[in-house]
Amino acid sequence: MGRKDASTSRTPVDQYRKQIGKQDYKKTRPMLRATRLKAEAKKTALGVKEVALILAAILVFLLAFYAFFYLNVSDEVDLDLDPDEN
Repeated sequence: MGRKDASTSRTPVDQYRKQIGKQDYKKTRPMLRATRLKAEAKKTALGVKEVALILAAILVFLLAFYAFFYLNVSDEVDLDLDPDEN
């Protein structure tokens, strides 16, 4: 008797889960597959923040590269020119 009474009275959470399961079961297989693929694509896609960080890193590298060669060339030019000689 005790078991029969326990099985008929379900908690609201169990009822809600069962209702959601029934609704999910009504979906077709291609629809479930599309939903899963969309969620996976969203999880693996690069965000705007990651792209901005990569571009910023490349820009900093290029500016450092340019500054290194600019300073080396400008020092050599200054040594060759003597403003006092005519």
